[in-house]
Amino acid sequence: MNRSKVARWSKRVAVGVTGVVALSVAGGWLYLRGSLAQLDGTQQAPGLETTASVARDAHGVPLISGGSRLDVAYATGFVHAQERYFQMDLLRRVAAGELSELFGERALGVDKSHRLHRFRARAAEALKAMPAADRTLLERYAAGVNAGLAQLRSRPFEYALVGMAPRPWSADDSLLVIWAMYFDLQGSQEARELARGWMAENASPAQRVFLAPEATHWDAPLDDVSPIAGTATIPDAPPVWWGKPKAAGGATQTDPKAASVQALYGTKLASADFLNTVGSNNWAVAGSRSDTGAAIVADDMHLGISLPAIWYRAALQFPDGKGGQRRIVGVTLPGAPVVVVGSNGHVAWGFTNSYGDYVDLIALDTDAAKPGQVRTQAGWETPVLHEEIILVKGAPAEKLAVRETTLGPIRESRGRSYAVHWVAHTTKAVNVNAQQLEWADTLDQALAIAPTLGIPAQNFVGGDDKGNIGWTIAGPLPRRAASGNVTTYPMAVTEAAGVWTGWLTPEEYPKVVNPAAGQLYTANSRQLLNAGSDKLGDGGFDLGARTHQVREDLTALGPKTNVQKVYEIGLDDRAIFQSSWRERAIAALDAKALDHQPQRAEVLRLLKDSWTGKASVDSVGYRISRAYMYALYDLLFESANEQLAAIDPKASMAAITSRWPVVLARVLDQQPAAWLPPQYASWQALHLAAIDRVIANLTKDGKSLASASWGERNTATSAHPFAASVPLLGRFLKVAPDMLPGDQHMPRVSGPNFGQSERLSVSPGHEEQGVFNLPGGQSGHPLSPYFLDGRDDWVHGRPAPLLPGPAQHTLTFVK
Repeated sequence: MNRSKVARWSKRVAVGVTGVVALSVAGGWLYLRGSLAQLDGTQQAPGLETTASVARDAHGVPLISGGSRLDVAYATGFVHAQERYFQMDLLRRVAAGELSELFGERALGVDKSHRLHRFRARAAEALKAMPAADRTLLERYAAGVNAGLAQLRSRPFEYALVGMAPRPWSADDSLLVIWAMYFDLQGSQEARELARGWMAENASPAQRVFLAPEATHWDAPLDDVSPIAGTATIPDAPPVWWGKPKAAGGATQTDPKAASVQALYGTKLASADFLNTVGSNNWAVAGSRSDTGAAIVADDMHLGISLPAIWYRAALQFPDGKGGQRRIVGVTLPGAPVVVVGSNGHVAWGFTNSYGDYVDLIALDTDAAKPGQVRTQAGWETPVLHEEIILVKGAPAEKLAVRETTLGPIRESRGRSYAVHWVAHTTKAVNVNAQQLEWADTLDQALAIAPTLGIPAQNFVGGDDKGNIGWTIAGPLPRRAASGNVTTYPMAVTEAAGVWTGWLTPEEYPKVVNPAAGQLYTANSRQLLNAGSDKLGDGGFDLGARTHQVREDLTALGPKTNVQKVYEIGLDDRAIFQSSWRERAIAALDAKALDHQPQRAEVLRLLKDSWTGKASVDSVGYRISRAYMYALYDLLFESANEQLAAIDPKASMAAITSRWPVVLARVLDQQPAAWLPPQYASWQALHLAAIDRVIANLTKDGKSLASASWGERNTATSAHPFAASVPLLGRFLKVAPDMLPGDQHMPRVSGPNFGQSERLSVSPGHEEQGVFNLPGGQSGHPLSPYFLDGRDDWVHGRPAPLLPGPAQHTLTFVK
């Protein structure tokens, strides 16, 4: 073949390949577009009682209206499915332990851990036990979900990537979505119980009281506005593990001189994992202090930040039975038919995780004379054996044997068997009683409804249009046979505190209503010091610095305020808590410490000159002071943390107590000689070891200290779960990195993958003044104009209207 023919054929092949590629891209594009939500038109809806409509504004936020509540539930399910079905599917699979069916063997660890609780079976039981009206609500929602899924021209794109068809939705799947939140909000309590059990074995009672105090001066409980006394007296000696470094091979290092400088200072800082970054804030101002006379309620729940955002904004509207319309505006959770946080025109409400003690690990006794039996609090029993089948994509199904006692399933740890006695295992754990909040006309009614909600126990803060404000707990609370906080972990079967004798009635729940200061606030820390605190226990309360700062911010608003000013509290990134750690670092860097140490001198300069008093993106001083605090955590607790991690990956000193910074501060400030680890010649040497570790970490890869700003560290990389695994779609499935102000221990909590999952401030009856932020848009589809809509407002803290704007698209449902 001559050259001209070769050239012609080469050209034809190139054109052909290009055409095939173009057709593939076009086909993929059309397929993706086929799974976009329907925004306009009319849909036939079998079983509809009247009619319903979805009117979306320019940002995709819908007003979902209907002639009945059931019709609105159907339309809500339709919208959720078309915008967020894969997200809904993941939530139910997380709860049921069914992720491996989609993702293969890499998800088996999570599935086995979660399948222990058999929530799929419990969901069927809970649905059967529900009132008929509630079952009907879930069934109509499920019908809407399946209709919305069926009306997509192509299945959601995620299923094409995993090579599977989506499974239809069922009414009990909505209960699994609630159980997924139990894992998110209470899933670390087992590890905490095991960690505290280790502490009991490896520290004296006096050491435990000091190292894990019940409260500190940072707490701001609702029933005590006076300062809380400091922690217990420092014991004469520390535990044997205190200050011991790890050996290079993983065992505890007994000779610190044997560790190389790189091993000592070049390790990953605990701060890199954002330990103790828990969150959620809510607060309320009474009508006596608001510009309208109605209460003002603000809420920002802190969760993992990904795409799509966990919440879906919506306003629901239906007849009120009195000739008018009832409208509820706020956020919904895809997979459930109710508004989670919001306002109904008369009452507004918000949640934060309560961190009470809702899980007991009960150590089960055995006896060789009673083979196959265990002794629980009720006596000897034979656990019921369940065989759970876990479907695994690309591999044979896995069988998991679950032994269940009357207290709960059995977990093995450190050669012992424990019954996992968890509030989540009861049928009271899940329901749709949140629907009743839609009808509450007064704060008193809302406070009576809150304890009946089937959700992980939350701090409920509400306010009404008459100016009343109140706090209580929403969700089930066990009644313990013995009062007082649980102090032994895990429990023996003989301990009365581990015996639950039923459930508290709504009348028995603690509550605070209309306090004299005209303000309420919670932020995951201790809510009460006095009466009622024993009904909650301590399941891992946060340190309290955030709550303390919110309280002071509310007080600073003065006698009169408005929604905008109340909203701005959630943007407070002042580093009040961190400032004392900066001062300690500066004090350690004296002339002797700086002699022939240019990098330490640079640290001192940056602590002074690049400190804004905030967790601002440009502050190097903030990042250094924070890293220094966590370096001390590493140096003093790393032996303990190594041993705890062997028990459970989530077990650590930070899991035992979030108040460890206060404990370390007392030791470092008082400098008891016995508590100085022997490898350090002085307390200053310990401080400098922490500072040198920070230097090594921040300058690795040739970086300069001056470039180590907080924003460079605190960069949000929100992405869809498939962003990393699908390179061609990756850039459409994530946002450009956003440097974020804020951190733990301040109202504006933010981290690379964690933070304020929504911001809402509203005065009931004045929803047109309400403001809102969401870290992502309404749609989970990368081709939708609503995929990232609102993200920029959230990053920069710009308030957007809470209510949907004028309709740009309307979808109507008819019988």
